[in-house]
Formats: sequence, C-alpha cells, structure tokens
Amino acid sequence: MLIADSLAIDGRHAPLLEPTSLAAARGELLLVHAEPQQTRTALALGLTARMRPSAGAVSWSGDSTLRGVRRISALVDSPEINEPEAHLKVRDLVAEDLALHPGPFWRRSAVEKWMELHGMDDLSGQWLDAIDPFDRLRLLTHLALESSHADLLVFDAPDRHGIPSADWLDYLSGVAGGRRNPAVVAIVGRIPDRCSVPVARVGHANPFPALEA
Repeated sequence: MLIADSLAIDGRHAPLLEPTSLAAARGELLLVHAEPQQTRTALALGLTARMRPSAGAVSWSGDSTLRGVRRISALVDSPEINEPEAHLKVRDLVAEDLALHPGPFWRRSAVEKWMELHGMDDLSGQWLDAIDPFDRLRLLTHLALESSHADLLVFDAPDRHGIPSADWLDYLSGVAGGRRNPAVVAIVGRIPDRCSVPVARVGHANPFPALEA
C-alpha cells in the first residue's frame, strides 16, 4: 500500500505541494485533484520518491526510504519530466524503453514482436504525436509495466490529452485490477462527473478505508 503522510514540497518562492495525506492500495485506482500543473508534477514526483519531500513522508508497505519507494514505482508521462518526445516513431520509443529493463533477449531486440504481443503492432511505424491519445496511454502503460518491480503506477495528468474521461477511467481501473494488480494513482486537473473511484485532493488529509486496513 502507498501512504503519503503530510507530504509537502517547497518551491523557490512558494510551496509546490501543500501538505497532503493519501493512501492507495494494490488493485485500486485513486484520483487526485491538483492545480496547477506544477503541483500535479510535484505530487507525482513526491509519490514516486523522485523528489525529496520538504516535510512529511511517503512509504510503500512500511518502507519509507526514498530508494525503496522509487524502486517499486513508475512515473508515467509527466510533462517536461519523462513524457516521450513527439518526434519519435513508436518503435523507436519502445526500443529505447525496453533497453532500460533487464529481460529476455527477444524482448530487447525484437520490438515488433513486443508490439504484436501487446496488440499494438499497427502503430510501430507511426510518429508518436500522430497516434490516437488512447493508444498513447496504452503504450506508455505497457512500457511502465515492463519493470518487474512496478507495483505503483503514478500518471501525471492523463486527462490532458483529450481522451474522454470515461475511457481513461475505465482503462486505468482495468490496469489496477489486472494481472499485475498495481496501485494506480492518476493526478488530474478535474475530477470527472459521476466518478465512482476513490478521490483525494491536494492540501488535505484524505481519509480512505485503505488507511484502516
């Protein structure tokens, strides 16, 4: 389980992230409302231990070391941090990403085989900025899950690409409930109407049943 306890990050002139407490369990999708984008990104970096907090702490299953949380977490599509470059072709992005992960030789060398395995072989030769935004989300999620240690996926503003909210909500809920059963956190600028998944808000102590488990 992910627990953020009064997590706060200072900026140069003003706080990037006000103290925020939240929890997300494996198999759960948690939406977090945050404004503006720099706050969304600060929270995403804090939850994945890629930025040292100014106050508070983040932990995974009792491990509150930055190294431990960073090891089991994946930061997905964070603007100006690790969002993929638009000029790349899909197969080049996949090749670059797979090269970062240990694994079978065929997975590192045969990009087309990997894409066929994930039902995305028709995208291989396309430019990344030309593919459907939902396909982009699927692609980046599959790549994030290539790490065998990825128990926590944190998506930075997945709503910014114009995907209908029902579509990305259903998809990320399916990822959380899938075979890998990760905890999934989506940090968004707006909570969709009639949202049926747990919701947290930046700057609050957000109580959830998961905290009592």
